[in-house]
Amino acid sequence: MAETNAERILVVGPSWVGDMVMAQSLFQTLKARQPDCTIAVLAPAWSQPILARMAEVDEAIALDVGHGEFGWRARRRVARTLKGRFERAIVLPRSWKSALVPFLAGIQQRVGFTGEQRLILLTERRKLDRSMLDQTVKRFVSLGLSADEARRGDFACPHPRLTLDADNLAALKAEHGLGQRPAIGMMPGAEYGPAKQWPLAHFRSLTERLIAAGYEVRVLGGPKDVEAGEWIAAGLSHAHNLCGKTRLADAVDLLADCRQVVTNDSGLMHVAAAVGTRVQAIYGSSSPLYTPPLTSRADIHTLALTCSPCFERTCPLGHTNCLNQLDPERLMLALQDR
Repeated sequence: MAETNAERILVVGPSWVGDMVMAQSLFQTLKARQPDCTIAVLAPAWSQPILARMAEVDEAIALDVGHGEFGWRARRRVARTLKGRFERAIVLPRSWKSALVPFLAGIQQRVGFTGEQRLILLTERRKLDRSMLDQTVKRFVSLGLSADEARRGDFACPHPRLTLDADNLAALKAEHGLGQRPAIGMMPGAEYGPAKQWPLAHFRSLTERLIAAGYEVRVLGGPKDVEAGEWIAAGLSHAHNLCGKTRLADAVDLLADCRQVVTNDSGLMHVAAAVGTRVQAIYGSSSPLYTPPLTSRADIHTLALTCSPCFERTCPLGHTNCLNQLDPERLMLALQDR
């Protein structure tokens, strides 16, 4: 068997859905430069379905450690299985513990941003220039480039593109009675906190208008969003609360089947962007300049009040006007304009 000199790269992935989708821009960049390289991603187990939809990822390695948990034994156990398998590690999170597995695995090149005293854990520590690397996706991609290229900041960031499963979509539509009308997706959740969540009453009002206009509405989210989904869809024909009833991989296919989506700045917003569906993105406490949907098919809705973006989980002023004053009629007009 012929030997290969293709580089083997381990990427320590982020812990949030949206960030994991944006990390695909790094994977695409690595493959474009080295088509024969092998990319493995070390990440929480929940991310496996998303990684499976990325053509550039050759292997997904689960790290079964809870969010915020140190998990020394689990990290050491995984590190033992990785010894001798990789030449380079790219550590996307800035925490100390995220750099531990590549260090314990003895991977020779270990690059990441300076943070939390990771002096011995990384062999190349890069200073984060927030003015140059002003978006999350730029920060991820820069770690796959040489230090000189990253410093210049003029590199391209390819848009994520998740693969689809037509058979899974057909099964989902049959199971949940979907597809009788053109579909609009709605994502009322945002894991970060209520300062990123458009009021449920606004989602409900928009849903009523869309159904009257001949659309089917699919409310998508995780188990935490079940009650919100019920609030939006209850008693409305052609409104389907799918929160907690579908897996993350199912959301990929269901969102790709929607004409458009209305969404908070959330992980599912980035999923919708990565399947090519037009996104109506609502921003309150966060900034579309920092975490925009990575697609040319997006409309951004923000009131740009003097108090926003504040980047807080809850409104420090107690009124959340940046979202409450964003009228459903504005979203309806934007949807009809496309």
